[in-house]
Amino acid sequence: MPGPSEWLVVAIVALVVIFGAKKIPEMARSLGRAQSEFKKGLREGQQELGETPPAQPPQQPPTQAEQASRSSGEAGGERSEGGEGS
Repeated sequence: MPGPSEWLVVAIVALVVIFGAKKIPEMARSLGRAQSEFKKGLREGQQELGETPPAQPPQQPPTQAEQASRSSGEAGGERSEGGEGS
């Protein structure tokens, strides 16, 4: 009766014969990507459940152009949305 190492050799030879030598690296690559996506999903699920809070990136201070546009909008006499005719 063949042992586990012999079965592994038979399986590798069968994969090469069935799929061809060019397809095997592509299949291995896609399996690796799927595995990393699965692990990423597990981490995100754990964070959602509150086991570990997600790290939020630090907020950037507004640039000078953003500050200038905000201050000119306030000084320009903008009206509130609800009251043109009131």
